[in-house]
Amino acid sequence: MENFNWDSSAKQWNSYSDEERLRMEKMYDQTLNSVIEHDIVDGLVVSISTKDVLVNIGYKSDGLVPLTEFRHMPDIKVGDKVEVYVEKQEDKNGQLILSHKKARAAKSWDRVNAALEGDEVIQGFVKCRTKGGLIVDVFGIEAFLPGSQIDVKPIRDYDQFVNKTMEFKVVKINNEFKNVVVSHKILIEEELELQKAEIMKKLEKGQVLEGTVKNITSYGVFMDLGGVDGLLHITDISWGRINHPEEILKLDQKINVVILDFDEEKKRIALGLKQLTPHPWSQLGEDLKVSDKVKGKVVVIADYGAFIEIAAGVEGLLHVSEMSWSQHLRSPHDFLKVGDEIECVVLTLDREERKMSLGLKQLKPDPWIDIAVKYPVGSKHNSLVKNFTNFGVFVELEEGIDGLVHISDLSWSRKIKHPSEFCKVGDRMDVVVLEVDAENRRLSLGHKQMEDNPWDVFETIFSMDSIHEGTVLKVGDKGATVALQYGLEAFCPNKHLVKADGKALKGDDKADFKVIEFNKEQRKIVVSHARIHEDQLAVTKSDEKVQKLSDREESAKAVKKVKDSVEKTTLGDLSVLGNLKTEMEAAEKKNDESKSE
Repeated sequence: MENFNWDSSAKQWNSYSDEERLRMEKMYDQTLNSVIEHDIVDGLVVSISTKDVLVNIGYKSDGLVPLTEFRHMPDIKVGDKVEVYVEKQEDKNGQLILSHKKARAAKSWDRVNAALEGDEVIQGFVKCRTKGGLIVDVFGIEAFLPGSQIDVKPIRDYDQFVNKTMEFKVVKINNEFKNVVVSHKILIEEELELQKAEIMKKLEKGQVLEGTVKNITSYGVFMDLGGVDGLLHITDISWGRINHPEEILKLDQKINVVILDFDEEKKRIALGLKQLTPHPWSQLGEDLKVSDKVKGKVVVIADYGAFIEIAAGVEGLLHVSEMSWSQHLRSPHDFLKVGDEIECVVLTLDREERKMSLGLKQLKPDPWIDIAVKYPVGSKHNSLVKNFTNFGVFVELEEGIDGLVHISDLSWSRKIKHPSEFCKVGDRMDVVVLEVDAENRRLSLGHKQMEDNPWDVFETIFSMDSIHEGTVLKVGDKGATVALQYGLEAFCPNKHLVKADGKALKGDDKADFKVIEFNKEQRKIVVSHARIHEDQLAVTKSDEKVQKLSDREESAKAVKKVKDSVEKTTLGDLSVLGNLKTEMEAAEKKNDESKSE
């Protein structure tokens, strides 16, 4: 203000004649207010120049206020009321000195706090851009407008708001740090809420509205209905199946939708698009009936079957059991894949419930009709191994004809714990038909019956007490498994594993074994190694006993002979007696030794 040229300004404002000046001075004298320096008073804008604003506060002279102090009021005009701060009643030139900026600053914090408490809508001037938002002049205070509080939609260009006057609400004040946060978004949201409430009052179920695609997600589309949003779920877009809404709709597309349901409290609206067209089932030809052939596309595959779309929005279920005549159910993925074009037979049709079941196997003759003729009992065939169970093998004789080979009918000689030990899926196997149950669609098959029962021959080879060489395979708690010739396996109890030296046979040991039990019906052979050397020992002892008995008999005969000779000898034949005595003593000694043994 010190450099202001009051003479120049006085010339600019001094446009009164002498008579007008006298008249005005009289009027001023009658209407002059008492002005106290440093007061804040209301003034009236009487003129605006390119640099200053002339304000009348009812004093004997008007005051000049720099135009820059009214930047927050870009639309200021003559006649507006403004607050000013009286700095001086008169300067050296007798001019009244006023300030709008100081007047605003003096009351700014009171106004800001009052605006927050009263939830008032206030005006502010956007001064500049800053990190994360904008700086707004509110009552002379610099407030912060975060970027997220500018609008309900994301704003990328903040500069478009600079030097604009906007409406705000004070949302936060930190009196300690003199920080003020304002929001423009909250005003938009309040307005939108009012619009939504007004729109929701007018909504009715079944009402058709035009909407704009606002956002597309995997589960549906959000529509702008002119101030309120609604959700068009993916299942309500088309009567037919779609994987993603983008297949039918795109952003900003305008379409008609029908209101299916709405919640006025939660402001939720459910919309439909397919409901604007007749349901495809209602347009299904009346001539379609059960047993008709139809063509369709595989749209969904589940564990239990596949859904076939025969027309847009018209689907039928093809159950896995209707895909093949085979009794051995497989996965639908073994037969079909999504997108396949196939022909089916209509099995059931319920127009009221809009349900249809289809069949694929019915396009081929039922192979079980003449099963007893094609596969009579005793006939031999080559089959394909399809699957295992704990009790046997399922094989396929032809498409739709499966049979079971029980685990006991796989081999005459091998003891099989699980069929996977004998064969694998995909192998070819020769089988004999053992039993046919056409009513229950069951075939009992055998593999071992392809050959004669070798146990009839084994009975003559592995007869009781026969001895054979074998190898100990493994030793268990009760005994050992012994491999014999011809691929047979026998069981040897633990006590029969003992060798002649008292030690037991171990795994991989080779030895001779004696058959101590043979059961053809149970295909069971029990053998013993210990029995061999036990029998040999018993034979040896028996031979020794026989020899001892023979020796005793000979000794007894010799003694008797001597005695007889002694009785016949005379007393005079001393030499003969001497010889007899010697023979008798030798015989008695030998007899005593035999008894002692």
